[in-house]
Parts: sequence; structure tokens; C-alpha cells
Amino acid sequence: MKKLLSSLCIVIGTMTFAQLTDGPRFGIKAGGNLSSVTASDSKSQFGFHAGAFVNIPVSEAFSIQPEVLYSQQGAKAKGSYSSGGITVTNMKQTLGYINVPVMVQYNATPEFYLEAGPEFGLLVSAKAKGDVNGSTYKADNKDSFETFNFGLGIGLGYKFTSNLGVNVRYIAGLSNIVKNGLDDGTKNMNFQLGLNYYF
Repeated sequence: MKKLLSSLCIVIGTMTFAQLTDGPRFGIKAGGNLSSVTASDSKSQFGFHAGAFVNIPVSEAFSIQPEVLYSQQGAKAKGSYSSGGITVTNMKQTLGYINVPVMVQYNATPEFYLEAGPEFGLLVSAKAKGDVNGSTYKADNKDSFETFNFGLGIGLGYKFTSNLGVNVRYIAGLSNIVKNGLDDGTKNMNFQLGLNYYF
């Protein structure tokens, strides 16, 4: 009986250790964005995000998930603007970022998790589009925006299988995205819904 109990303890201990030391899992993810900025005269617009991640278990309950994503963000103007005989309507600002979120995930169950962490962003493109006196206007205005963006994200996810899951995340920008002198505090806001595929 003692040998049986000892053997059982060794097996259970080995299984537990194996679970706690699972290696990292790589994956890809993609989905939609509903983004906006904190300016009062703006409204949300749709975009997308796509990229890769690695999920690194640090215990049975917690893991760290760094990601590298391309994220299309920005906002639309709520109304039209007129000045000096010029009328601007349907104004849309699109911002393209390479974002690096680093999420700490709490595995509430084997399928369901909660997450939170910082997001670091690098602006790679900025384009404005609208109608000026009835004609379409497009411009690259990346020079008007800060290159670096910082935010905090919070979200949750569910794994349908060991390879496929869904994730919902909200990222609140903490840094001003417009260069000094042009604006005193416009920040990104972004809501994401996407699918995760684990290899």
C-alpha cells in the first residue's frame, strides 16, 4: 500500500509539474476595430487588426502574452466645417499602428480568461480623407501626429478548442497622439473583437 501511495504521489506530482512548465504557444490573430479619439467633435470608425502572438505560461493560473499587431485606427468628424468659402464634409482620419500589447492573462477556467496590460504603438501611416466643396480630398498627414503611442488594455477571451478562440479587448490611450502645439490632449480609444488561432 505504501508503495502504491508513493507511486501515485510521484505520478500526480510529475503531472502537476508538467502542467506548470508547459512551453510557450505561438499563434496568429485577426479581427475588427471600432476606434475613436477623445476629441468631442469626433465619432467612431471601423478598422481591422492582424498579427501574431506568443502565450507563455508562468503558472497554472497565469500567463503572459506579448503580441505584434498591425492596427488600423482613427476617427470620423461628426459634422461639416465651413471657413473662408471652403466647406469640408465627411472628414475621416485613418491611423495605422504597429502595436505591441503585453497582456497578463488570468485563466479563470481552462477555456475562459481575463487579461490586462500595456500596449506600445508605433505610427506607420496617417491619411486624411474628406469632401472639400464637393470634391474628394486625400492627404498624407503623418507629420501632424506623434510617432509613439501608449495605452492600457483590458479584455477577456474564450477558447472553443485547443486551437481556436475569441478575444474582446478595449484599449484606452494614455498619450497625446497629436504633436505639441496643434492639440493639447487627443488620445486613442480602440475596441477590438477578433479570433485567435493557436499552433
